[in-house]
Amino acid sequence: MKTSKKSGVRNVLLAAVLALPLLALAADMETDQPPAPHGEHGGPDRGPGFAHGAGPGFGPGRPPFLRGVELSEAQEDQVFAILHAEAPYLREQFKAAGKAREALRALAAADKYDDAKAASLAREAATAEANIALQHVRTQQKLLAVLTPEQRKKQADDKPRHPQRP
Repeated sequence: MKTSKKSGVRNVLLAAVLALPLLALAADMETDQPPAPHGEHGGPDRGPGFAHGAGPGFGPGRPPFLRGVELSEAQEDQVFAILHAEAPYLREQFKAAGKAREALRALAAADKYDDAKAASLAREAATAEANIALQHVRTQQKLLAVLTPEQRKKQADDKPRHPQRP
């Protein structure tokens, strides 16, 4: 059976998208942490440096990369305002990603398979996940801008204690 190069690439992409939740689950199992429920906060994978089970963004309290850094009351208020402002957008993106993943799973189990629809859903899920990752980076930069140079140095010095996952 001959398949075109384009079809092969599409199949590999689809397989990769379908495997992502499994990889995230495996990573959670390595750390002995239960996975976050899908749909509620968009799934267990929130990207590097983000707390599990905290919901969209960093959740209540202080982001993990700011732990150990003493903040003034004004800085705490700024951190709160930044995190509060990002919450609606992240919730929207988590919902969009979850709906696309759920529709993709339903399509995979359906009697009638539509490859164009599957590719479209995979792109929707990937776009929402990319938007989430980009928002996390933007938010982290806004939060770092709140810190004084001394606080930034302390935050950077504390980083090696938290090795990244392989």
